[in-house]
Amino acid sequence: MTPIDDHPLRYALANELHARPFPVAAMPCTVVFLAIKKSVAAVARDRREDLDHLIDLLDRHGAQHPQPDATHYAGQIGRHWLKWEQHTEFVTYTAIAQNVSERAFNPADFEVFPPDWLMASPGQRVTSAMVRVVEREGDEVIKSKLLDWFEPESLAVARVLDDAAVCASDFRIDPAGHMRFALFVANGTGRRRTGRIVQRLCEVETYKAMSMLGFARVKQLTPRIGKLDEKLTRLMGQMTDNSAQPDELLQDLLSTSIELETLAAQCSFRFGATGAYEAIVNQRIEVLREERFEGGQNFADFMMRRYDPAIRTVKSTERRMQALSDRAIRAGELLRTRVDVERSAQNQALLESMDRRADMALRLQHTVEGLSVVAISYYAVSLVSYLLYPLTDTGISKGMLSAAVTIPVVLAVWFAVRRIRKRLE
Repeated sequence: MTPIDDHPLRYALANELHARPFPVAAMPCTVVFLAIKKSVAAVARDRREDLDHLIDLLDRHGAQHPQPDATHYAGQIGRHWLKWEQHTEFVTYTAIAQNVSERAFNPADFEVFPPDWLMASPGQRVTSAMVRVVEREGDEVIKSKLLDWFEPESLAVARVLDDAAVCASDFRIDPAGHMRFALFVANGTGRRRTGRIVQRLCEVETYKAMSMLGFARVKQLTPRIGKLDEKLTRLMGQMTDNSAQPDELLQDLLSTSIELETLAAQCSFRFGATGAYEAIVNQRIEVLREERFEGGQNFADFMMRRYDPAIRTVKSTERRMQALSDRAIRAGELLRTRVDVERSAQNQALLESMDRRADMALRLQHTVEGLSVVAISYYAVSLVSYLLYPLTDTGISKGMLSAAVTIPVVLAVWFAVRRIRKRLE
């Protein structure tokens, strides 16, 4: 039997589901994470630059290159296992070393990424993090270490994945410029499960940082939006009390509406991305299946108290911009209606004036017709009289002859003029 033809993308799409496996992290280990994003036009960036930057790092360790069009890579570089991923707006590097320094969160551990290589990056650091993965000890020992490593006021700690591990962070940038995460793994927890926890923590940090870009944009836009709101309110007040000409108001409303639409177009991607990133953050925390550790706040509590208000500000600003745009459109439509009504009234008055002028012209025309009958009759009587002057030899005077022909001539002229006018009409 002839085999059935496969869709040309069947294998590519199926393999995509398995293209980015979770890292494998056996305790104890140190995980170094870096996310890089281009400052402008990150979505439309030249992605070849990302790949070239990765190849530069691989060449320093003599590692194998990825495929020319690769969007992810995993392999060994020196004593680190490296995972590289290319995303819509950013790229991430995850390096895992199967040991821990005596000094917790030692800045020297980040030297897997050389300073000159970092300086040559085709973007800017969105976030970087260090994850210290160690064997789980007693709760009191863990509490003591957490108080030593993190800021107690903002510390978030939880038991995750059915008490397979305890993870903690204060989501603050340390003096070396990195976020800190501590992961205390219980005996019996597999390397792959540990790797999944590490990746979830890195994803929470990355997407939290990316979504906060929307909040930064909102802080920049708030003064401008406030001015547009005041301007729109003032214009609508002028519409109410008729203190300005409708044509001028309409131009101001149109310019305000255009400015609002331009702002919305410029921010639509960032606001949409913020919502998508927020959903990922919440989903990644949810899959950790947190349980409280010694009654402290967990990651979900931290996000609810400190992260969610910022995201709600972004969403409320997006709604406010949409509401302002709708107000400007409605006000413009109302003003256009008013202008159309006023113009209709002006056109009606103009038509009435034209009717009056046409009536006056008609009357004047009738008057001119009457005068023209008299003038034509005068010349016609003179001509007829000249024709009849030979009759004066019979004893009829010229005056009697002119008088006799005047009335018939006038009637004839009047009848001829009337007949011509009827034909023209």
